Amino acid sequence: MSTDLAIVKDSNFFSDLKELTKMRLAISVVFSSIAGYFLGAENLSLLTIFLLAVGGYAMVGASNAYNQIIERDLDKKMKRTQNRPIPAGRFSVNQSFLIASLLTLLGIGLLFVINPKTALFGAVSIFIYVSLYTPLKTKTPLSVFVGAFPGAIPFMLGWVAATGEFSIEAGTLFMIQFFWQFPHFWALGWWLYNDYKKGGFFMLPTGKRDSSTALQIVLYTVWTLLVSLLPVTGFTGDLQLSYLGGGIVLILGLVMLYHAIQLYKQRSEKAAKKLMLASVSYITLIQIVYVADKFIRAWV
Repeated sequence: MSTDLAIVKDSNFFSDLKELTKMRLAISVVFSSIAGYFLGAENLSLLTIFLLAVGGYAMVGASNAYNQIIERDLDKKMKRTQNRPIPAGRFSVNQSFLIASLLTLLGIGLLFVINPKTALFGAVSIFIYVSLYTPLKTKTPLSVFVGAFPGAIPFMLGWVAATGEFSIEAGTLFMIQFFWQFPHFWALGWWLYNDYKKGGFFMLPTGKRDSSTALQIVLYTVWTLLVSLLPVTGFTGDLQLSYLGGGIVLILGLVMLYHAIQLYKQRSEKAAKKLMLASVSYITLIQIVYVADKFIRAWV
């Protein structure tokens, strides 16, 4: 009987740990980093991929844990966050801080083994996310702009891990994920507007679900698409994309743009949710297209 209870207790602990580190979000970030690594690497190293995956997860998990520590009182006010480990009382603040600190040290250490620049960008990401983005979320809509910087690091972090350099290629990958975050988070902010309002968060550029916000979502979706097509031009160094790959990225971008326009027309939570889901599909699929295109061009 005691053994069964111990298993249940451990199971709950790891379940809460996954929620504290936002496992699904962290995995998506790791996916972006590995995609960037595949794009930048001349020869793939399983050790580097392992270090990047574990180190990247640790860094993102630490950022999310610090974020939940800071926002624990606000999380209690929102339906979607009130059952998180800290506001629900399953994790104490001290316990969560210890976990976040250990993850920070682990993440920086593993990324440093890859190369110092990778570790530096990882550390900068945590600092901006926790020290700037998190406190600004309750003060100004510009928090999304600030948060877009650490959010744009993962895709280019993989390139830096592969090459040890921040160059035009890494900068392009950064720009893609940077611009993408505006329609993504504004769509999320529109969809969950009422819940965010309970927590006092300012997610939308005008603070309201109005035509100006909807128009900005459309414009930033266009910018995201255009930046994603830059590698087709040949002006982005070793980061290249064939016409076929560019055509696929264009189609994916037009699908996302369609949903952005629908949000502008309908201004509904349903349309915002569809755009948010379309944006997640877009960033994932274009990363797959970029990587597949590189290896197909190498084989042909």
